[in-house]
Amino acid sequence: MKVAGMFRRSGILLAVLAFAVPQCAADEKPFLHQLFTDHMVLQRGVKVPVWGWTDPGQSVTVSLNGTTVTVTAAGNGKWTAPIGPFSAGGPFELVVTGPQSVTVNDVLIGDVWICSGQSNMEWSVAASNNSEKEIAAANHSLIRLFSVPKRVSDEPEETVDAAWEVCSSSTVPRFSAVGYFFGRELQQRLDVPVGLINTSWGGTIAEAWTSADALKTMGDFRPTVTEFERSVAEQQQNPESFEEKMATWWQAADPGTKAGWQHNDVSPADWKTMTLPTNWERIPGLNEFDGVIWFRRVIELTQEHAGKAATLSLGPIDDFDSTWVNGQHVGGLSDWIVPRNYQVPAGLLKAGRNVISIRVYDKAGGGGIFGQPQQMVLKVGANDIPLAGDWSYKVGAALEHLPPVPQRMTDNPNVVTVLYNGMLAPLLPYGVKGAIWYQGESNAGRAIQYRTLLQTLITDWKAKFQQDDFSFLIVQLANFMAVQETPVQPGWAALREAQLIASQSVPRVGLAVITDIGDAADIHPRNKQDVGRRLALQAMQISYGDKTVVAAGPTFSGLKVDGHRAVLSFTSVGGGLVAKGDDLAGFAIAGRNGKFVWANAAIHGATIILSSPDVQQPTAVRYNWANNPIGNLFNKEGLPAGPFRSDVDESL
Repeated sequence: MKVAGMFRRSGILLAVLAFAVPQCAADEKPFLHQLFTDHMVLQRGVKVPVWGWTDPGQSVTVSLNGTTVTVTAAGNGKWTAPIGPFSAGGPFELVVTGPQSVTVNDVLIGDVWICSGQSNMEWSVAASNNSEKEIAAANHSLIRLFSVPKRVSDEPEETVDAAWEVCSSSTVPRFSAVGYFFGRELQQRLDVPVGLINTSWGGTIAEAWTSADALKTMGDFRPTVTEFERSVAEQQQNPESFEEKMATWWQAADPGTKAGWQHNDVSPADWKTMTLPTNWERIPGLNEFDGVIWFRRVIELTQEHAGKAATLSLGPIDDFDSTWVNGQHVGGLSDWIVPRNYQVPAGLLKAGRNVISIRVYDKAGGGGIFGQPQQMVLKVGANDIPLAGDWSYKVGAALEHLPPVPQRMTDNPNVVTVLYNGMLAPLLPYGVKGAIWYQGESNAGRAIQYRTLLQTLITDWKAKFQQDDFSFLIVQLANFMAVQETPVQPGWAALREAQLIASQSVPRVGLAVITDIGDAADIHPRNKQDVGRRLALQAMQISYGDKTVVAAGPTFSGLKVDGHRAVLSFTSVGGGLVAKGDDLAGFAIAGRNGKFVWANAAIHGATIILSSPDVQQPTAVRYNWANNPIGNLFNKEGLPAGPFRSDVDESL
């Protein structure tokens, strides 16, 4: 991209927040928005807005593929030039002239998709199945990648520090795996350029990705947004108030903090043992535990180590930690995916007994010190002292017994609207085809609320991008945790239902079911190829109108009671219903007493017939109603049936 001219000084101060690295100085905005760089993809078939900033009243001319548009900058200096529509093709030059001259090279016209959500959308190609082969084969010049930097903000931002890249073996490893495999499938099916914009952040809640005005339409969030706005104003006036609030909160909320468990003289008699690193939800008694757990490790050092400065490395910790050595605080972070490397000052270590204490707070999903064994080490001079192995631990407090945690607006992604402000608003109103969304794990404990929240988010994004045919494609949560043993185990099933309801309630919304490709022991299943492919099938049917595509597995459509039998009907049966295995599994049936038991299930054409000797008059049925269900109903196209219940209500 070639640029000539001067940046306009707007006089508007941009807040510098955690993870924000502005491209231009705080009081400047670019003549041409940073989304418009070499190798970009513009959306075909619509008038695409091109925009930037200059002095009020200045004329700006935009030229692309034989079309020229001239506009005048508004009173705030912003100019917007709608241009097109264009058919798929390229490469072209985008030329913007006015007080500056900018030429953007290698511009393609095709379809642009937003890729958003939490860690399973953020998950990279390099960390997925068959990564070496996938990366080696990833030279796709018609696929372009744009990665939005992590940033929280207390108000909608307008700029973004990033640039488009051509998909290649050197650029794809760190990109969203789900996004890439989705885009690759679409590009091969459609034979048009595809642009992918990854804006995702692990461990984040849906309300953080929703605008303040949209959240205010929900009674659940209206007070929270109001408190957020008040807190932002207070912290701007007195930044030190947050630290004071956190210290007060820990003393009041956590027994370990109140009792001083970080000190060396704490008795370990009633502490248990855990082998680290690990996800603590794998430990008996801690399944699905969220809250505060303390860890302690006693190490013996020689006189050679005494008094020396050191580096304490612990690997990533989910979610927040505070760490002490011999009772002195040496560090703490609030990002679950970042490895911990803390400096131990000279004079703190001593010969003989030394104690490392770590307070871990997990707010959702897996928790604990979960990296690789080699990441846990105390480096003293040339000596590496391994720390992986047995640690003492003690529960401080469960999440349900903790009062709300004070929120620092400038570095916490799990606050209402801050990711919409920092990572979505800067993209508006770029021309896009739609969005793919893999999120929900962090909202799994609030499934009824999520029904409305997800629909609010979808409607919000549709309005903000100003595209009449905007599609929103949801990845339903994968199977995870202990395999189902009893007929009904709500948990994540209720959140999946909320995702299903959203797909059936809002136009142009699709759902990719993946309850067959998860991992009981890992919230991040490595098979992202099938996730991307199933999203692409939804796109082909919903976004591109290809009705010949079977885009989903068998979808429950009705229940008819025939004596002691329950007859289930389905849509999207494709070439027919099949059981992947000897017998159908995962179906439960209940009578008037409301008690569910496993059902005998058989395929009859496009229906499933359920029965049980324990149920003479069926009233309700459920399928795959569990965190990690055992169901094996598919269509002949190899797509799984989604979880469902016939007795949908407003309770869990």
